[in-house]
Amino acid sequence: MRLGLEDIGFEIEAEGGKRKILAGVNLGVASGKMIAITGPNGSGKTTLLKIIMGTVRATSGRVVLNDEDVTNLSITKRAKKGVALAFQQPVRFRGISVHDLLSFAAGKRLSKLAASEYLGQVGLLGVEYLEREVGSGFSGGEMKRIELASVLARNASLLLLDEPEAGIDIWSFEDLVKLIGDLRRDGGRTLIVATHRTQILEMADEVIVMERGKIVGRGLDAIDEVRGGKDDK
Repeated sequence: MRLGLEDIGFEIEAEGGKRKILAGVNLGVASGKMIAITGPNGSGKTTLLKIIMGTVRATSGRVVLNDEDVTNLSITKRAKKGVALAFQQPVRFRGISVHDLLSFAAGKRLSKLAASEYLGQVGLLGVEYLEREVGSGFSGGEMKRIELASVLARNASLLLLDEPEAGIDIWSFEDLVKLIGDLRRDGGRTLIVATHRTQILEMADEVIVMERGKIVGRGLDAIDEVRGGKDDK
């Protein structure tokens, strides 16, 4: 899936007036490519992914998917077109099993074998998780993996991963790197990953560096010019 962001801007109401979160962001991503977005706290990475997904509506500019303007489409309609977002902090559902969640994501009732295969791709053993309630006693790393499995089950053509390494231990991180590498080599999906981890940045076809709501550089060399603190929310 091809993505085009044209002069994207986003403002919020703040004390003393409006505050710009994004200003004039332009980005084109070819089908099947992997783009990594990095930058300091408050740079707007997460907001940009939410605007692509439709969970946040841009205050200016256009979002274009495969030459179609989807700026005003809902999150549901964008999902049907093949867009999926894995949040930095996974949503915790109550009252449904992991098997149910994966089936819902896939749009059909998955067999236990099929559901287990999605879990296996993120390093989880299906027999230990399928019948458990989502969010019931799971660690942050387990929730992150389950969310990634649900994104895979959607079979989306544009995957948006917001800090996929957040909350994952060092051993699980190696599995994550392998998964992203497999997705990249697949060639059928377009990947946009917000991250600070060098191993993931080095896998990308292009690295985008953001600061204060703008793209300020491209490539790994540009990262040294922009130093910041923690990840934005």
